[in-house]
Amino acid sequence: MNPQIWSHIDFWSHIGAAFFGAAIVIWLWQRHGRSASHIHMLIVAVAFTSLWSLVHAINGHMAVLTIFAEIVRNFAWLAFMYSLFRSGGKNTGPKTVTAIYYVLGTILMAQIAIDSLGIFFNIEGKSAQLVLYSGIVMRMLFVVGALVLVHNLHTLSSLTKQAWARLPVLGLAILWVYDLNLYTIAYLSGELSPELMALRGAMCVFVIPLFAFTTQRGEARPVHLSRSMAFQSFSLVAIGGYLAVMVLLAKVIQLIGGDYARLAQISIVFGMSMAALFFLPSGKYRAWFKVKIAKHLYQHRYDYRSEWMRFTDTIGRPSADSAPFHERVIQAVADIPESPAGLLLTPNENGRLELQARWNWPAIKVPANACKAGTMAYFERTGDIVELARLRSGDDEHCDVQAVPAWLLSEQSAWVLVPLVHYNRLAGLVVLSRPPFMRTLDWEDFDMLRVVGRQLASYLAEEKGQEALLQSRQFDEFNRRFAFVMHDIKNIVSQLSLVARNAEKHANNPDFRADMVDTLRGSVDRMNGLLAKLSQYGRTPSDESAHVDTLAIIRKVADEKSPAHDVRVLGMETMSVTANADNLEQVVSHIVQNAIDASGEGQPVMLKNYRDGLFGCIEVFDTGEGMTADFVRSKLFKPFVSSKNDGFGIGAYEARTLVEAMQGRIEVESRAGEGSRFTIRLPLAKYDDAPEENLEQKEKAA
Repeated sequence: MNPQIWSHIDFWSHIGAAFFGAAIVIWLWQRHGRSASHIHMLIVAVAFTSLWSLVHAINGHMAVLTIFAEIVRNFAWLAFMYSLFRSGGKNTGPKTVTAIYYVLGTILMAQIAIDSLGIFFNIEGKSAQLVLYSGIVMRMLFVVGALVLVHNLHTLSSLTKQAWARLPVLGLAILWVYDLNLYTIAYLSGELSPELMALRGAMCVFVIPLFAFTTQRGEARPVHLSRSMAFQSFSLVAIGGYLAVMVLLAKVIQLIGGDYARLAQISIVFGMSMAALFFLPSGKYRAWFKVKIAKHLYQHRYDYRSEWMRFTDTIGRPSADSAPFHERVIQAVADIPESPAGLLLTPNENGRLELQARWNWPAIKVPANACKAGTMAYFERTGDIVELARLRSGDDEHCDVQAVPAWLLSEQSAWVLVPLVHYNRLAGLVVLSRPPFMRTLDWEDFDMLRVVGRQLASYLAEEKGQEALLQSRQFDEFNRRFAFVMHDIKNIVSQLSLVARNAEKHANNPDFRADMVDTLRGSVDRMNGLLAKLSQYGRTPSDESAHVDTLAIIRKVADEKSPAHDVRVLGMETMSVTANADNLEQVVSHIVQNAIDASGEGQPVMLKNYRDGLFGCIEVFDTGEGMTADFVRSKLFKPFVSSKNDGFGIGAYEARTLVEAMQGRIEVESRAGEGSRFTIRLPLAKYDDAPEENLEQKEKAA
């Protein structure tokens, strides 16, 4: 395109930018003239941008006045961005942001010095070229830092919901990105592009109106820069400065020339690159960098919100591949001072500390008795956090050296002892190893470790309580099983007593003797089974369900009970239910025995089985004493309640528990003085299409 055309575009675009800027300054002043200081700074920045555009249109981009007007414009925008951080009050801006602004302000001052050197002194040749490249590098470095701050402003305006700041931030981002491209191309080509300089005015015509939509919505909120953002920002600034210094040194050597210029350039680039590869990945360097940032740029060492979120994630959100609980306790403490490893010592039953867990510290040797006699008493009494390095050197005047185990004092990698105290009781002692960058702990470290230690102590105490509760539940389960066994033993004893009494009358009867032997053998088998169940603390393969023949069960129970009482089997239907054979036999035997106990001589106990839809039913009924409706409803299945003088009151409760475990239920019908009917309903194992008994057949069988 004709240079004359680009010249016209350059002039009129900057005139348009100056006009729009002046109009927006007047509009903002009329509408927000009495607003907060950041609005005033925005008005000033737009005014200087308008002035720079006007000077550029009149004098051109190479004029001295235009160059210095651009620097003043950049100063104004820096002041505006800084005022956004300070919008919540006089002292609310983080020191990190202030430091970044000081750095960029220094760069702008360096631009003034370099530009003045080239303008007011007669510099020619390679020196003039060096001044030109230095000025461009300074502008590139400034723009990179400004973009870092713009990124932070955008993030923080979203976090603090300051929507009014988003459009100015967008406008600044466009402004600095355009300048970055402009000066990068100028550095590579060795001169400023007249086309890009001309379009720079058009860019300003588009950007400046964005500032007209700035409004203050509600009270300005203080802005706080997170430590991770500060670390990233300083890292970007450091990288940009590193690259700028490296390029500038290489360019200086090139301009100076000489026989070894190329070798010197290669050596500088190679040496600085190797230094960066050596220091930047180093954990010790990163730790040192973070410590220096926290020490010199922040009022507080820790970002307490981030630390607490990290703590809760470590302790409260264990995943499938996370470390065990006690290792996570160590990690939660070690993360605070960035210690790489640690130990957890907890009290044993004898009141002595012993090793509970290790975290990234397999090499250290811990004795079985990890503490002295007075260690626990000292930490319970004082709750002190002990720096072992100061204790070894004799600088710690408060700690009792006699309370610290000798093996910890001799282990040079051991750094800090953090007691976990819960209600004046030592729940544990965390030993931390030396971090990559050693430092002395201050009051803020002690407060943070003490608070986290108390919280972890409560978790350890809760874990101990849960363990004790689990043991108590195991004993309760054992006692419950023992109560069931005692009840069944009582039934067996009752059956054997009847056999013994009848033996006096029928001892000479061969059939009775045979039945008596079978009864004794069955009783022994049942007692062995009860002893086996007493030793079980959970579900075993013997508890698993299978296909059980109900007719075989009721016949077996009837044969066992018949020598002592008249027990009859009425239903002869063959069917299978889903149940556990041993448990079902135990339930039927218990109900039959209760029926026998409630029936007098000459009152038989009847058993039968039948189908009812998809269920198989076993009925046990008698014509004995019976029960009242109130007893059936409120006391029959309640443990330790019995209508018998010598009863345990556990049998019916156990029977219902076993049947419900087999996905069945027990139904009871009873009338006082007339008898009782117990119906055990269990799901059929295999349902065929055999027709059910009708109601008349059931009543006839009954």
